[in-house]
Parts: sequence; structure tokens; C-alpha cells
Amino acid sequence: MADFLPEGDPLSSLSARSGRRIGSGQVADLAQRVHGLRLADDVVYGKDLIGPALRELRAAVKLYREGVHTDEVGRELLRTIGELAQIAGWVASDAGDHAEAERIYRLGMSAARAAGDGVLSGNVAGSLAYQWSNTGRTADAVGLARAALEDAGLDAPPKARALYLDRVAWAHTRAGQDRPAMAALGEAAEALAEDSAGTESPSYLYWMDAGELQVMEARVYTELRRPLRAVPLLTDVLERYDASHSRELALYLSWLAVAYADANEPEAAAATTSRMLALGQSGSERTAERTRIVLDRLRAFRDVPEVAELLVS
Repeated sequence: MADFLPEGDPLSSLSARSGRRIGSGQVADLAQRVHGLRLADDVVYGKDLIGPALRELRAAVKLYREGVHTDEVGRELLRTIGELAQIAGWVASDAGDHAEAERIYRLGMSAARAAGDGVLSGNVAGSLAYQWSNTGRTADAVGLARAALEDAGLDAPPKARALYLDRVAWAHTRAGQDRPAMAALGEAAEALAEDSAGTESPSYLYWMDAGELQVMEARVYTELRRPLRAVPLLTDVLERYDASHSRELALYLSWLAVAYADANEPEAAAATTSRMLALGQSGSERTAERTRIVLDRLRAFRDVPEVAELLVS
């Protein structure tokens, strides 16, 4: 980020702009590329996607700082930069560069707030809270996840509220706070139930549905060592999950493997882990970290032949 963001406010306009005039057409083109990047993240992962993501972000910031545009076009451009920063931050986090991801997320929050888009600001802030939940900053994660929900506001689309409540639930789970985690999961389900065919949602929430809520619920149950609840939920989701999204498939299998281990079913845990490892995913540090966690959990069953074979392979 340091190679293209100026010191101070990275979104400050140059006092003497020398760039071209920017209209709504150029912003629409940029928005299409941002959505293309989101779709690419479904099948291409962190270490392989971080280069293109940063190039797009660099170009968008340069366009805003140096271009000539109306206030309305400027707000749309800021909103697009916020969306781009969210996916670029997500990609950087998946690549294992958490410091870079945090800088990108902070840029996105600034852009979304400057555009007056609380729902988008909540999405970016919630993404950073999710990273903090998974990197040991659990108390900070709880506070930021709840702030992201407040940023979005009570009038946010149902899908947005459901997602942001999901992140609240995960933050509380990682902080070891069972009751607020379960309460947030219930609120997320209620929020998503309000969604309908006629309800408009931002394009960046295209992936949010009942299946994603089910996965988060299962992950919470796994983390809280309630495998009898987690296993049925995960097996149900995995039976109908799109196999082309192999990173998410590997991640969900990792949670199922841990749940089986917690349920004292080492053979099933080993079979699930083998399926997860067969998916590869060298480009995703998140998947690599989950693989380490699963294998460490299975060491308690090293005397089981299926597990022993897995641990020496």
C-alpha cells in the first residue's frame, strides 16, 4: 500500500488536478471490474489474486485523486473504492498478509464513510473484525463487529444485517462468550428471514444466503465444542455445496473434521480431512492455517490406523 498511497489522508484530492474528466460511465466500468474481482475470489485465492486486486485499487485511488469529477460522481467513485478495498483486503487476508489487509480495510472504511454509505462501511469494518477474530484480537473484534452493525443502521437490507450479525456471533464465539454468540446467530436468522425477491441488496452481498448462515452456525457450535449440533448442519451444507468453490469447501470440511474429532469419531474425522487435503489450496493461507489446526487436533487419535496414516503422509 505504501507505494501508491500518499501520506496523511489517502483519499485527499490533489490541489491541482491534471487528470481526465471522470463521468458516471467510467465509474460504472470500475464497478464492473470490482464485481469481477469478487467473482474471481470464488475460484482464485489470496496469493494468486493479490497482485490484480492491488493494481485495481491503485488505479481507483489514482483516478479519484487526480481526475476531475462532479460531487455526485466523486461519491460514487468513493463508494466503488470502498467496495474494492473490501475485496482487496479480503484477498490480502487470505494471502496471510494481515497488516496489509488492515491498511486496505481502513482505506475502505474511510471511502465508504466519505460517500455516506453506512451499509458499505459496515461491510468493510465487519471484514476487519472477522480478521481480528481469527488473529487473536478478540476483544477488539467484538467491539468493531458491533460498531459495523451500528454503522449499517436499522434500515440496512436484511442480507446486510444478517451478515453483520454473523460476524458479531463469530467475534463473541472467538472471545469465549457463548450466550451473546448464540443470541447474535438467532438475530441473524431473523434478519435473513425478512429478505424476499423484491428486497434490494448491494451486489457485494450476492453470496449471502441461508446456507452461509447454516455454515456459521455450525462453526460456532464446533468452536463451542457442541459437535452433535455442528455435524448435521455441516453435512447438510456440504451435500449441496458448489464444488467449484474449492477453498470454501476445504474450509467447511476442516470444521466438520474437528467436529467429528470432538464427537470421538476419529475415523470419520480422518476421512473428512483426507477429502479436505485432496483439494489443495496452496494459494490460501486461511486454508493452510485450518489444515494445521485439524492435523493438530487429530494427533490425539494417532493410535487409530486411519489417523496414523494421515499424519505420516
